[in-house]
Amino acid sequence: MWHGRGVRPARTAVDDGAMETPVPVPAGLVLLVGAPAAGKSTFAGELVAQGRLPAEAVVSSDAIAEELFGPGVDRCTVDAQVFEERDRRVAERLHEGRTVLIDATNVLPRGRERLLAMARKFGVPVTALRFAPHEPVLLLQSRERAKRVPDAEISAYATLLRDTADTRHLLAEGISTVYEVPGRAQGMGAAEAARRFRFEGCEG
Repeated sequence: MWHGRGVRPARTAVDDGAMETPVPVPAGLVLLVGAPAAGKSTFAGELVAQGRLPAEAVVSSDAIAEELFGPGVDRCTVDAQVFEERDRRVAERLHEGRTVLIDATNVLPRGRERLLAMARKFGVPVTALRFAPHEPVLLLQSRERAKRVPDAEISAYATLLRDTADTRHLLAEGISTVYEVPGRAQGMGAAEAARRFRFEGCEG
């Protein structure tokens, strides 16, 4: 059911008995892929809270921007510095053979290409964890957030996910494996979804 390069459908984390045995994710680059409000950051936080990844393994451009420039910074003015620092942290972990997880939307091919080029440089596999709740669920989850994303922006990202970050696109770009992360539609919260995965190369 799961696939690497090829045309087989993406495997969900609850397929084929995976509810009992966590899905192994090889050491390398892990991309969270999904619209805002899909639950990516909550999921990443659960991975850290459960000890499945160290905090240093999760790299978020939003978190870096706040760390370097404070909350509320205009990202348009600092993005070059933010992504330079993000890439430095990613390269450091990949060079040391450790897993790094990118907490971002990652729905646009040009954004993924920058990260995929780094994975190729270090000769590591890339795993995509794809969050694809239906748009009404995304809108509901956005309205439940402290920092709500405008509905129009949610809809635009949902379209991009469907059109430029479906499984076939991701595999064609060189991503090794794609997993669909279960969520609200499957009656599963972030904590339970996080328990479906086991990460290699996650020491420190």
